[in-house]
Formats: sequence, C-alpha cells, structure tokens
Amino acid sequence: MPEVPKVIHVMMARRGAAVLIVAGLVTPAAAQQRPSTVTMLCSQAAGLIAARGALVLGTGGPTFDRFVRDRSFCEPTEITSRAFVPTRDNPECFIGYRCKEPGRDFFGDDE
Repeated sequence: MPEVPKVIHVMMARRGAAVLIVAGLVTPAAAQQRPSTVTMLCSQAAGLIAARGALVLGTGGPTFDRFVRDRSFCEPTEITSRAFVPTRDNPECFIGYRCKEPGRDFFGDDE
C-alpha cells in the first residue's frame, strides 16, 4: 500500500476538526427557544393561540405544552380541555385548549 503524503493527513485532520466544530454548533441550546407565557401578558398569549391555531409555548422553567384554538387542531380521537397558564399579569390565564385523549371517566369535557 502506498504511503499517504503528510499534507493529506493534515488536510484530513483539519476537515475532521471543522466537522466537529459545525456539529458542536447544532445542539439543542443553539435551537430557537420557544415563546414563554410567563414573559407575556395574558392577552398576548391568548392572541398567539387565536392567530396561529396551535402552538407550543413554554409555561415557566423547563415546562411546555401544545395549545390550540379549537378541536380542529387535535387528532380525530382527541377532545379539548381548557388551558390555563401563568402569564406576566395573570397566574391563571385562559389561553385556549389542550388536546387530550378522553379517559374512561369522560363526562363531556369537550369544548
């Protein structure tokens, strides 16, 4: 097997380092952060859901959930339940609904 020149070894090492650097940039921390209800007014959070139909929002710290305007944004087997979240001006702001599978004790919570 012929010997590989030293220049090729250096080029391969640099390319490997570049790949590692780029891979390090694509991490969850570099991903765009989701909007958080705790930094918004109640009307702003509710307005986002009303305008977009469905959206994942942070609700304080590492917690988050998907909120919807109405049942049309849920899976066919899901129902809606009212969603209250903390906002800057209201600790229990009604912003829309969450989609959920009905349980065995379902009594018509669909809205």
